[in-house]
Amino acid sequence: MRIVVADESPMFTRGLSLLLPAVSERRVAVTASTDDAAATAAVVRRSAPDLALVSLGLAEPGGLRAIAATHRAEPSVPILAMSPTEDPEDGVAALRSGASGYLHKTTEPEDLVSALLAVVDGWTVVPPPVLRALLQAADHPVGRVQRQLGPDERELWRLIASGRTTVGIAEQLHVSERTAKRLVASLLRRLRVASRTEAAVLAGAIGLLDDPEAKGA
Repeated sequence: MRIVVADESPMFTRGLSLLLPAVSERRVAVTASTDDAAATAAVVRRSAPDLALVSLGLAEPGGLRAIAATHRAEPSVPILAMSPTEDPEDGVAALRSGASGYLHKTTEPEDLVSALLAVVDGWTVVPPPVLRALLQAADHPVGRVQRQLGPDERELWRLIASGRTTVGIAEQLHVSERTAKRLVASLLRRLRVASRTEAAVLAGAIGLLDDPEAKGA
């Protein structure tokens, strides 16, 4: 797996460059890096990585802007945000800016490798405090919303939560890509979330992927 690292500390980036290949049995390697938030999207576009690791501690315009710009420029490249602070609100902001996951910078290298692999596979990675903050910020009546969804909507939600792309969703539901995009947008509005990542987090919170009725819908 090739990753781009955007971090304010060259020492941190150098450490990852040395540690990640060692603890991942050479499965993960840092192929490009930058300490410039404004240049992050361009570096990702030029490097064509499997994943971008972006620090929220980047100097102005900042890590959140870097995440948003990278997500707009290369939406197919998943982004894992990392923060030097332990404020769960940073994680919520990162997810809403386009990140597919969020971890603290003190995460052990072995755990970081697991998170990187999970995000590349389409999963959303967030620590429990961020999940709670996300649910509180949205003031989610998630149980009521879930009960109001029909079988087709629950199946669509499960597909989103499992990391399916728009093309994958269209193929699974036997509809056009345009229709799939419309259905996803409609479901996000019903769930009162701003992104697929938030929808996936909510699905995990209620155990949707473990619901046999949802899988059989």
